[in-house]
Amino acid sequence: MLGPDEADDATQDIFFRVWEKLPLYRPDAPFGGWARRLAVNVILRRREELNRPLRQRSPADVDALHAPATGPDARMDLAAGLAALEPDWRDVVVLHDMEGYRHEEIAELLNISVGSSRMRLHRARALLRERLS
Repeated sequence: MLGPDEADDATQDIFFRVWEKLPLYRPDAPFGGWARRLAVNVILRRREELNRPLRQRSPADVDALHAPATGPDARMDLAAGLAALEPDWRDVVVLHDMEGYRHEEIAELLNISVGSSRMRLHRARALLRERLS
């Protein structure tokens, strides 16, 4: 959700935040879900601090995403395919397909509607399918 340059710093921030908030953890709740929620919040806050707008791609970049791959060496792996997505679409794919969040949770985390979450996931999957085929 941030990119490789910020991933190491974000990971450290996440571990610090979990340690700091550990006294607030309720033992009756699943620890993994609690820690994931903290991690996503740290990542979203970090992106805001970096002043990274949700739509940072130019129209030409988006057009390039729709261009067909040429030759066998142009095939992308999943990480490169995710990196090519608009950040707001990538966030929904990562949160839903990789982290297992429901659309209602994603909508709450990203301050969007449930319908927007579903639409972004659908479009992102279509782009990934197109680029990875």
